Amino acid sequence: MNTFRTGPKGGMTDAMARTAAAATAAQAKVKEKDDDPFREGDAIVYAAHGVGRVDRIGVDEIAGTQLEVIQISFPGNQMTLRIPLSKARRSGLRKIVSREIVDKAMTIIKGKPHVSKGMWARRAVAYQEKINSGDLVQIAEVLRDLRRNVDSLDGSFSERKLFEAAQERFVAEVAVLENKEPTEVLEALTATMKAA
Repeated sequence: MNTFRTGPKGGMTDAMARTAAAATAAQAKVKEKDDDPFREGDAIVYAAHGVGRVDRIGVDEIAGTQLEVIQISFPGNQMTLRIPLSKARRSGLRKIVSREIVDKAMTIIKGKPHVSKGMWARRAVAYQEKINSGDLVQIAEVLRDLRRNVDSLDGSFSERKLFEAAQERFVAEVAVLENKEPTEVLEALTATMKAA
C-alpha cells in the first residue's frame, strides 16, 4: 500500500514561506527606473478622476507597513487620493499630455463622427470606458461621435451626460497644458466642433 505525504495544513512549509518572503523583499528593493518621475506640484491625470495635482510624495505607515505614497488632490471634486508610488503608473496615473497629443486629439474631433447602429447600452459602456481610460485621444473620439446629438433634439439625457463628462476631462487637461482658463479652452473647443 502506497502512502502519500502531504505538507502541513495550507500546503506551504516554513521553508517555503521564508523563501517566498525573501523573494518579495528582494523584489521590493529592486525599483524600476522611472525616466520621468512624479514631483510635488506636478499637474497629473488619474484615469478614473481626471486632472489633479501632486501634493506630497513621502513615506506613510499603512497597516503597520511603511509605504512610499503619492498624495494627489482633485480640486474639481474636492477629493484627495493616496496611491503607493510603486503602483502609480500601473493604476492609471500619468503626467499631462504633450502638445502633439492635443493636436492629434483635435484632428480626431474635427473628423466625421463614427455612427454605430448597435444597442445604446453597449455603446454607452464603451464611451464610459474611453472616458475613464484617461487617454486624451480616446476622449476625443467620444467628443467626435457624440457631438452631433448634443445640440439637437435627437440626443438623449445619457448621451449628453457622457458628452459633458468627456468634454470636462478634455478641457481640464488642455487648460493645464496651455495655462489657460477652462472657459477659454471650452469656447475654442466648442467653436472647433461647430465648424467640423
